[in-house]
Amino acid sequence: MNASDPFAELKRRQREMWASFSPTAMFTTPVAGQLVKFAGIVPGESVLDVGTGTGVVAVTAARAGARVSGLDLTPELLEEARENARIAGTDEIVWTEGDAEHLPYPDASFDVVLSQFGHMFAPRPDLAIAQMRRVLKPGGRIALATWPPEHFVGRMFAFVGRHSPPPPPGAAPPPQWGNPHLITERLEAHFEAPFFARGTMNFPALSLAHYRMFMERSVGPMQKLVQSLAADPEKLAEVRADFDALALPYYAENVVHQDYILTRARAR
Repeated sequence: MNASDPFAELKRRQREMWASFSPTAMFTTPVAGQLVKFAGIVPGESVLDVGTGTGVVAVTAARAGARVSGLDLTPELLEEARENARIAGTDEIVWTEGDAEHLPYPDASFDVVLSQFGHMFAPRPDLAIAQMRRVLKPGGRIALATWPPEHFVGRMFAFVGRHSPPPPPGAAPPPQWGNPHLITERLEAHFEAPFFARGTMNFPALSLAHYRMFMERSVGPMQKLVQSLAADPEKLAEVRADFDALALPYYAENVVHQDYILTRARAR
């Protein structure tokens, strides 16, 4: 990370916060399959996965025959990604620790740039999009999976935000990346009009308490929120009850239904 970056401290916290994410990858794996299909990846294409995490999108794209690079802020997740690639027989994937706002690749390096729930945490969307466009070849395409603000995960991030210190001034909230109108505005300077689709990530849970416990252990923002309230058990119990009430409408037949949006656009 660039020490002169005004969001360097935020990114350092993000890097540490997401180190525990690995168990969640099991549930994002089907979404990765949908994203790669939606992007229309074909054998021989060069693909960059931004915010690759444990590599579920990168490995899926490599299994489809693409030449893949994966980038993430968090070294612990990249270690998991390397192991996933080894198991899947996709050892040729190139993994890089890096930042969506400062992509360490030459101009026009890739046919496709993908990001599943990753680029949305970059604090400056305009910079992240400009970087993605820079590394795309002429006529290349972008495909993204994000959380709409009106559905559960977007509302969960807003919930965590209400109980956490505010982000640095100028940092865009991640769920904004789930608003089709705003996505269109953000892309229009560099891309043709986007195409959208929707899907649901099904998260099995024996009870809402089981689901909340998993989130508290594995999803950085929830983990940090619970840690911040450890000395105030009464407040922690109140926040947990509020979280359960937020999740309840999305929980049926032992599954938490988490809606997401897919975006695809071709570079101008």
